[in-house]
Amino acid sequence: MAVYALWNNKGGVGKSYLTFQIASQYALTHPQERVLVVDLCPQANSSSMILGGIEAGEAAIEQLSGMTPPRTIAGYINDRIVSPYVDTHSGANYLTQARTLNPTVPANLYLICGDEELEMQAARIQLACTAGPANAWQIVHTWIRNLIDDVRNSWDQQDITVFIDCNPSFTVYTELAISASDRLIVPFSADGSSKRAVRSVLNLVYGIVRRPGQVQSQYYRNVQQFRMALPQIYSYVGNRLTQMNNSSASAFRNVVLEIFTEVYRVYQANPGLFAIHPGGSPAPINRTTFRMMFEEQINDANTASVVSGALGIPICNLTSGTKRFAGRSAHVNQSQLDKQQPNIRDFVAGIE
Repeated sequence: MAVYALWNNKGGVGKSYLTFQIASQYALTHPQERVLVVDLCPQANSSSMILGGIEAGEAAIEQLSGMTPPRTIAGYINDRIVSPYVDTHSGANYLTQARTLNPTVPANLYLICGDEELEMQAARIQLACTAGPANAWQIVHTWIRNLIDDVRNSWDQQDITVFIDCNPSFTVYTELAISASDRLIVPFSADGSSKRAVRSVLNLVYGIVRRPGQVQSQYYRNVQQFRMALPQIYSYVGNRLTQMNNSSASAFRNVVLEIFTEVYRVYQANPGLFAIHPGGSPAPINRTTFRMMFEEQINDANTASVVSGALGIPICNLTSGTKRFAGRSAHVNQSQLDKQQPNIRDFVAGIE
């Protein structure tokens, strides 16, 4: 059981969709555990899906953000801005049991809802990093870890599995998410910009440079200064990969191979940055065994993927047939579900 952050320094790779799917499936297959999602993206897309999709989910976010105080991540961050260097122990106040608003998700799935207000809070979080004691940056970067500890204590359960949905930009609230995590899942899409984004992840979080003179991130330097732990890379996931004609599929394979080569090069030089899993497994000794452990591919389910997110129904619970949402209808074919459901089930089955 660990805290997993889903992050890539690129938008549109399906971080929120993947968070929704794997958290829901993990909760479904671990009914004896409470599972927590922390939405640290101001767009709150994973919250929308978890709470019921583009209609019910958006209405639920409005309801939660309209409370006094907001029962969202912004409500918690407001607490911490007021008391930046003393733990408020208030994180559990902002929990929502997702099933109370979306009957299609497991009853043991809980959410700290996302909130667009987080974007406006970023400057005040940054100020708190510099305006206090000498270790102010370090203290502020434990806020989300404190929140998770609050939830653990309120549940009287120290071993819980947490999934954090991150914003693509490496802003301060993304730094807080990374700092709270034990393991990092890196979704990517099969295009050239994803290659650059994976390189950015390696540089911004782990200080990996590709050429002499390349600048390391301030985040990495601060982590080293305060001797803070970094999450280990758990997997890089080709998410919702499209099966197209042969030439396109070949181009996709080439991009995936280039990303694999980049990550494998880092593993060879820095094996301690990677989370060997499952527990007790031997470390990979070559390209093949490394790829088997760290690379995942999630096929695009096309219309079924859209419907799953739009209705807030986890893909593994979605059935074929005609579905209605937002005043329109869409038909889900079983063949579409067959493309993605096994990928999600297999990936989640390996999460510890």
